[in-house]
Order: sequence, then C-alpha cells, then structure tokens
Amino acid sequence: MAQITNKRLGELVQTLFRILEKQPEGMKAKEALAALADSVTLTEYEAGSYESGRRFEKIVRFATVDTVRAGWLIKDDGIWTLTGEGAKALKLFKDPEVFHKMAAQLYRQWYKQHKGRQAENQCAASSESEDVEDESEKSVSVSYEEAREQAQETIDAFLHAMDPYDFQKLVAELLKAIGYHVTWIAPPGKDGGVDILAYTDPLGTQGPRIKVQVKQQCKAVTEPDLKSFMANIGQHDSGIFFCTGGFTKDAEAYARSQESKRIMLVDSAKLVQLWSDNIPRLSDQAWQRLPLTPIFFLTPEK
Repeated sequence: MAQITNKRLGELVQTLFRILEKQPEGMKAKEALAALADSVTLTEYEAGSYESGRRFEKIVRFATVDTVRAGWLIKDDGIWTLTGEGAKALKLFKDPEVFHKMAAQLYRQWYKQHKGRQAENQCAASSESEDVEDESEKSVSVSYEEAREQAQETIDAFLHAMDPYDFQKLVAELLKAIGYHVTWIAPPGKDGGVDILAYTDPLGTQGPRIKVQVKQQCKAVTEPDLKSFMANIGQHDSGIFFCTGGFTKDAEAYARSQESKRIMLVDSAKLVQLWSDNIPRLSDQAWQRLPLTPIFFLTPEK
C-alpha cells in the first residue's frame, strides 16, 4: 500500500473504531465499511477499484488484520465488534500514526510467536522474506473473511425469503439429522410460543422434552423475548431458540446464566454450520430445503 501512509491507515481504523464503539452488539462488516466511507473523504486512490471491488474496502480490511491480532477487534461470521482493549487503544494512542504502528507491532509479535515453532529448525529468514510472508498471511485472512461474509449474506437472503412454515420444517429436518425425534410441528398460525417438540428417543420416554421456537426475522432476539420463550420451558425440559437475526448480548448472557433450565441459542451462522455438518444425514428432499455445497479456502491461523 505504497500510496497510502501509516497516518492515513490509522485515521481510517480509528474512525471505524469510533463507529463500532457506538454499536456494542457489533455491526455487519458491510454496514461498518459503508458507515466508514460516509464518515471520511476518500482520496482518488482510495475511491479507485480493483477487479474484486472498491479499493477502499480492501485497504480497510487489510489494515484491520493487525487490530484483530492485537485483540482490539473481533470479526465473527461477518460481524465486527470493538473489544475493551480496542476502546482503550483508541483513547491511549490518539495520534493515528502511533495507533497504526502499535497495532502493527502487536501483529508482528503474534506473527513471530505463531511462526516461531515452524522456524525452530530453519535458518533465520531475511526481513524481506518475512515481509512477503506477512503480506501473504494478511491476504489469506482478507480473502477468507470476504468469502465467508459473501456466502453468509447469500444464505441469509435465501432463508429470509423462505416461507415461514417452510423454514420451520427446515429446522425440524435439521433436528432429525442431528438425531432428535421430532414428534410435533406447529401448524401455521398461533403456536403458543413453541414451534417444534422433539425427544432424544423414538418413544419420548427418555431424556428431556425439547421445545423449539423458530424466528425468521432480521431483528435480534432480546432478553425479554427470550424470557417469554423460557416461560414455556419446564424444569425437565430443554429449549432451543432458532433466530436468523441472532441474539443480543443481554439475551446471550441471560441464556448462559440459567442453572436449572437448559437453553441453546442458534443464529443463522450456527444453523448453517449445523446444517453443513449434518449434510450426510439429511435426506435428498430435506437437503433441497437448503442446498449447500462445501467450498474450500485456505484458513488463516488462529
């Protein structure tokens, strides 16, 4: 990125952090990048294009790889969230260039630590060779996150366009593939807060009764929404809440705090992962409800 300075990179990421600071639940990467573009004046170089899209987005994605390794930013299934350490760094390193260099320094520490094991029996690499490997690792990271985001966006759009009752049946097919025995699916209309009943054995005489609620919506489920569902969960029941819009942090914390009632939250990313893991156990007819095909990418080091 010879045509963009460290100071400019720091300015862009600092502005991004200020946007994310106001969104404790996190933001979709696409929305965060759009908000950032609206908050700054792009140079002619930044506004230019690559074959894969606008140069600005690529610049920011590359610049944020350092901040992820520094522990300042979390990227999880296309959602970007500022960490407590990231908020501290924003206040501590006010100068954009210093901010960027500190993130880069922390990235290099991470990189050397993770590459150190591989290099124990090798000759010391030249600085130029390290820089090439550094850029290669970042390129893999950016390509991987873009591919995952694009795939998830496409799948989310497919799920949201699905008939609500068909989506409910999709969830029932997933539960069957996992190994549960579905005994009841609520018909269209009011369901009293429970959409599916399932058991761990064919006759329903062993283990807990599993009550499932299915929400096909863009809005995240809140803590009050979750409490309403859990009012239907008895002491010997387990609950599973599927929602394509995800769950607020308060709702997730409330679910984790439960001691006597067992509750599992499944957002669209988790649903896709479960579906993908259980494709061999889906019937052809069930698979057609969400016809996913695995595609392989190089995965960045954790």
